[in-house]
Amino acid sequence: MQYNHLMDKDVLAKIPPSPGVYIMKGTRERVIYVGKAKNLRNRLRSYFQDSGALDARKSRMVREVKDIDYIVTEGELEALVLEANLIKRFKPRYNIILRDDKNYPYLKLTINERWPRIEVVRRIEDDGSLYFGPYVPAGSMWEVLRFIRRSFPIRSCRYNLERPFRPCVQFQMGRCLAPCAGDRRSEADRERYMEVVEDVRRFLQGEKRELLRSLQQRMQAYSDELRFEEAAMIRDRLRNIEKAWESQRVITPELGNRDVMGLYRQGEDASIFILFVRNGMVVGQKDFFLKRLRGMDDEELVAGFIEQFYSKEMLIPEKIIIPIEMDTTMQARWLSSRKGDRVVIGRPEGRDEEDILRMAIDNALHSFESHRDRKVDQVLASVQGLLELQVLPHRIGAVDVSNISGSEAVGALVVWEDGGFVKEEYKLFRIKTVEGIDDFAMIGEVVGRYLKNIMDGGGRPIDLLLIDGGKGQLDSALRSMEPFKLPMEVVAIAKAREGYPLDRIFLPGRKDPLPLAQGSASTTLLQRIRDEAHRFAIGYHKRLRKKRVLESPLERIKGIGRQRRLILLRYFGSIDAIRKASVEEIASLKGMNRRVAEAVKRALNEGSGG
Repeated sequence: MQYNHLMDKDVLAKIPPSPGVYIMKGTRERVIYVGKAKNLRNRLRSYFQDSGALDARKSRMVREVKDIDYIVTEGELEALVLEANLIKRFKPRYNIILRDDKNYPYLKLTINERWPRIEVVRRIEDDGSLYFGPYVPAGSMWEVLRFIRRSFPIRSCRYNLERPFRPCVQFQMGRCLAPCAGDRRSEADRERYMEVVEDVRRFLQGEKRELLRSLQQRMQAYSDELRFEEAAMIRDRLRNIEKAWESQRVITPELGNRDVMGLYRQGEDASIFILFVRNGMVVGQKDFFLKRLRGMDDEELVAGFIEQFYSKEMLIPEKIIIPIEMDTTMQARWLSSRKGDRVVIGRPEGRDEEDILRMAIDNALHSFESHRDRKVDQVLASVQGLLELQVLPHRIGAVDVSNISGSEAVGALVVWEDGGFVKEEYKLFRIKTVEGIDDFAMIGEVVGRYLKNIMDGGGRPIDLLLIDGGKGQLDSALRSMEPFKLPMEVVAIAKAREGYPLDRIFLPGRKDPLPLAQGSASTTLLQRIRDEAHRFAIGYHKRLRKKRVLESPLERIKGIGRQRRLILLRYFGSIDAIRKASVEEIASLKGMNRRVAEAVKRALNEGSGG
């Protein structure tokens, strides 16, 4: 559906009054906003026929709209899910965008196995196991896991125990009951092992009273049976557990499982702080700093955050406590359907929930103050002045290439934004169009492919592109940028070398480079971003080289597939023996012929320098 700023009633009348998702696009088909609606026709009418009622942010957005697509869905719930997926895909500038796309770590207790184990996972499966978390940051999880491995003799290995084998050193250290050993797999052994598994479950779920009572009863039973060594082990475990619980951040057991969202706003920026409460204990926390939210009210901010944050794979609690009064009916229905049980989203009820919400809001304030570093803007202002940029470069990308004599040539792009690297937006490229050693052309290919990806909706544009190199690399990048007409500035940064003791900046249209003042904040930032691109490119290049070294020379011969490789290796035993064999001998094997045999000999002899 084309929008020509004169959207009339006839055009709007053709839009169905159905639930769905609408996709607003700016210049060159770039997605700038994705929204959902119970009634698509009414929602779009509110933008284009009642524009006087729009806030400044939406008015500015509407002025940028050049095209609109929409997708009809069966209901509001489907529209909500589709909207979240499209926002993740396109990262539109007028939507809430969360940088954190990674799944959080959980502890998994595999009670569905005969001999359960505990491990760290980032994916939650419907496999009958128990999952605990999320643990954010992960440091607390590793502390818990180390404690469990020291205090509970449960296996942590992933070996298949169908067949018995010799126990490892963990058994010798008393940290595993060794169900892998053939003489430790009786029903009595399993009963004892499952007692330990139940202890681990109670510990992770914070069932303090039940766990301590169970261990005390077991210790007394061992003592009555004169099994004093086992009784002493239980005694030590009790002491360790009591000590560990003393250091845990226990709020109140009555809280159960809650996610608590604190919010603090100032100007166009905001901080959201999440506390993960599980079984009355704070097991993790996560903060998000969101910038340039002018015109977005708190309801839209909180709703957008919930939809983006919980669209990833994670355990959903029974209740999400939010800091404002708002309608969350659709979000609650969506999360309830994902959890398979009722999920409540709303304001705190009772003193305990009010106290922990206050804690989350206080942390949101502290997080805001730590993220809103004025020094970053000052450094960016100095970069803008140094490089004569038209805009403050909040988003900076850097490109580098890596190869040895043209072999395994690769390119890399990294993104830095407002004080930190955005690693989920990093890109890697295998050079496709350049033969031999031509760094200029390789830079051009990488820049062109990156910009095409942006034009195709594969990411947000950057303000400044740094090219690792000199004038030749800069000119190549500029030629690649011409067809795209994106509002993006580009410079090249060259390392110091003999005759040039300082790093230098090459600007478009300038013959002589600018020397970078050593040790200045702007120089340090530009060097840091350039070096990150170099590190990323070199790492990818090394991985490809390693892979090439490890692969068989036969894999690179046209006409030699897996079956023929097996035939050759089974008959001759080694690559060297194949190289020494005659064409006739190779051709005589089943599945081979003279043409293929000659190709094998030619390729192997060339590879050996013969």
